[in-house]
Amino acid sequence: MATEDAFAADLLRGHTDTIVLGVLRTGERYGFEIYKTIRDATGGDHEIKEATLYATYRRLEKDGLVESYWGDETQGGRRKYYRITDAGRAVYRGNVTAWIATRRVIDALLDLKDEDR
Repeated sequence: MATEDAFAADLLRGHTDTIVLGVLRTGERYGFEIYKTIRDATGGDHEIKEATLYATYRRLEKDGLVESYWGDETQGGRRKYYRITDAGRAVYRGNVTAWIATRRVIDALLDLKDEDR
């Protein structure tokens, strides 16, 4: 794995909750559907491991940021669906605001001119 890939994956890992909440803003989805949405949104360049996602779902539900329910049986087993709560929407908005502020600072620091050259 290239250093850039390791850094990007590590950076993204810290934002898994926000990414899942962002996916759920557009509507209710079942667990594997969230996984596919994330993978497809990045053109397959980034996948969050299913085990990580399911731990995230449990944590978000415990914190009251998402709710879950079992759907009807369709083509086999029942699927567990997740939907964002009002508290989840508020946390998502706060996290996006924090990300934008952080990105602005990092962009400014990365764009520093080397005065000694």
